[in-house]
Amino acid sequence: MGASRNYQTQGIILKQIKLGEADKIVTIYTPEFGKLKAVAKGACRPGSKLGGNVEPLTYSLMLLAKGRNLDIITQSQTINGFLALKSDLWRMACGFYILELIDSFTVEGGESRPLFDLLLDILNQLSEQRSNETVLRYFELHLLHHLGYRPQLRRCVNCDSSLKPVVNFFSPGKGGFLCPDCGAEEADRYEQNEPTSLAPHLPVSVGALKVLRLWQSCDYATATRVRVKPELSSELEQVLQQYIRYILQRELKSLTWLAELRKEIPAR
Repeated sequence: MGASRNYQTQGIILKQIKLGEADKIVTIYTPEFGKLKAVAKGACRPGSKLGGNVEPLTYSLMLLAKGRNLDIITQSQTINGFLALKSDLWRMACGFYILELIDSFTVEGGESRPLFDLLLDILNQLSEQRSNETVLRYFELHLLHHLGYRPQLRRCVNCDSSLKPVVNFFSPGKGGFLCPDCGAEEADRYEQNEPTSLAPHLPVSVGALKVLRLWQSCDYATATRVRVKPELSSELEQVLQQYIRYILQRELKSLTWLAELRKEIPAR
């Protein structure tokens, strides 16, 4: 007998697009299969049993059938709809940013259970009333780690010397920090317009580097104990997002919404 055409998986819905009048193509991140796309037939129809279970920012248990081009979601049941997250505009915008990061960095079929666990944990943390910008920076750092882009935070990526507690420079193109001497050499190259594929590097304070080192190696509960003032929060965001932008070679659409909300909602 041949293998069954049906299989079951849990998954977090990353995005959906309309297919015809009634159907949706849903992008899902799963623990067993990584990212996959499937068709949710009739999901756009009023009263559809699938509808709410295949919305982005939903953690669902799904039964799928193998299809010729795309698999088909035949049944779906919500495990966690993250209602607290969706009831708050800022947290919902953060959630969509997190989903866009996962979708942008992963390819279909690239299974990573640790990345799934990180995504699920961070969405649960983001649902907590006390969540703040730390949740985004922590997720960015650990996403980069799981995907092989872990930044070097302890030694100069150019001369391999230990980084001293002074202002050092973050180089997105080299994936880590430059000591002051190597940072000055890179700055001279930019001024002289020498051909380089590297993105401009950033001066980073001692405090920011300390926080990055701690967050890179600790659990989320420990990360939240660090009190981060707005100026330091902005610096950490700049470092990580410049690195992400360099890797992806584009801006993420969800960042625009987050930037607009920051103007309207007090900083967290």
